[in-house]
Amino acid sequence: MDKPPFSDGVPSIGGSTLNYIDGHWEPASNGKWCERFDPADQTVLVARAPDSSREDARRAVAAASRVQDVWRGWTAPERGRRLFDWLRWIDARRDKLAELLTREEGKILPESAGEVKRSMDILEYTAGMGRRLDGKIYPAEEHDVLCYSIPQPLGVVGLISPWNFPVAIPVWKLAPALIAGNTAVLKPSPLTPLTATMLVRGLEEVGIPPGVVNLVHGGVEPGQELISNEAVNGVSFTGSTKVGKAIARAGSERLLKLQLELGGKNPQIVLDDADLDQAVNGVVTGGLGSTGQRCTATSRALVTEKVYDDFLSRLVARAGSMKVGPGVESGVEIGPLVDDRALSSVSRWVRIAAEEGAGICTGGSRVLSPELAKGIFHQPTVLEAKQGMQITQEEIFGPVVAVIRVKDFDEAISVANSVRYGLTSTVFTRDISKVFRFAEMAQAGIIHVNRPGVGGYSHVPFGGIKESGYGGREVGDEVMNFYTETKMVYVNYK
Repeated sequence: MDKPPFSDGVPSIGGSTLNYIDGHWEPASNGKWCERFDPADQTVLVARAPDSSREDARRAVAAASRVQDVWRGWTAPERGRRLFDWLRWIDARRDKLAELLTREEGKILPESAGEVKRSMDILEYTAGMGRRLDGKIYPAEEHDVLCYSIPQPLGVVGLISPWNFPVAIPVWKLAPALIAGNTAVLKPSPLTPLTATMLVRGLEEVGIPPGVVNLVHGGVEPGQELISNEAVNGVSFTGSTKVGKAIARAGSERLLKLQLELGGKNPQIVLDDADLDQAVNGVVTGGLGSTGQRCTATSRALVTEKVYDDFLSRLVARAGSMKVGPGVESGVEIGPLVDDRALSSVSRWVRIAAEEGAGICTGGSRVLSPELAKGIFHQPTVLEAKQGMQITQEEIFGPVVAVIRVKDFDEAISVANSVRYGLTSTVFTRDISKVFRFAEMAQAGIIHVNRPGVGGYSHVPFGGIKESGYGGREVGDEVMNFYTETKMVYVNYK
């Protein structure tokens, strides 16, 4: 098999994809394969992908190492032009890429289309950095000396991306890595091999030199190789905090430069003067959108006593009326969970919440209707919880929102900050003084006011604090702090 079955750059649903190493499409050296089934209908095979070993990742790293000086030798504007070509390639296939994303990952088609659009916006901004990569001139302490800095690429970088945003996150890792002059090995989630394959196919077709970008599918082994291989100078990882900590421990042995975007337990505060319809929409969009499967998901609603009952009744009515089904169907608002393991985890957390005394206001179980029996569907769930329950502390990664009664603004801030995560934090209020007090006091990397607590602009840094992030922000100009090193130059010109 020389190449995967492509049609206009799009991998075939149900076909076999391959690794892309040093400009060649090839199976895993161990001959092993993984099968991925449609989470909306588990009788439908979406893809077969290589279950690669450390040896495959090792060869990909070697290929990236061999061409690093060649790619670094391209000027930054030249590299930027290739990324603009990639942007146009994606734009021409955006609808096909969105449908592929939905078939593979499960999210509803409008969300997939939105993800593709966001990836294109990020790519557009990052490609433009080819004409903005600059250093700084410093005042000299001596006469006849010029002192300045130059941003230098790290070299070879490993990029480990998750399944829940299988287009946007590979793009926002690959684009800055490449514009800075690095070569890369991309290791996507084994649950979303086709979208990663399509993105790399696009880079191949627009003329990225062989070896500059390599794609290695599989589970744990390729990722372990990227972390331990001495030729890899940086690893960017998006995923769970548990795995991120393991990567940090392993990488510390050789002082590996790391960028880790991790989990969240994100609050939305609703104060007495909030627009309740707007606030309910914030929870529905932020907590139940994308089936709750995102690190920025609004999984806690902290509501003051005066409006608590009214807010809860509106939220329960809205959540209970949401249409659950395959993401490709019109009118569906909640797609499937990504796999059986995700379903088991969400079900376990709902059970624990009930055992601890939380009230299940709506939902709470798997959808068992005959027409959805072949998929992995869970009802949108609203729980009435108390601070201190595990459901208020732990990341669920499913369509589950815990509503917590608080006395006032000060208690809301205290509860919001009580978890070990710090990715996003949101408030709904008309009181401008509370808006700015909240922005000052909330322990999170991203603050939202009177809007859903998810997403962000394509040119603005993204990331969290505490156990939600480590090693610097992604997206925007700050991302270059990870993908480059600063070289200082002193020139005596007398």
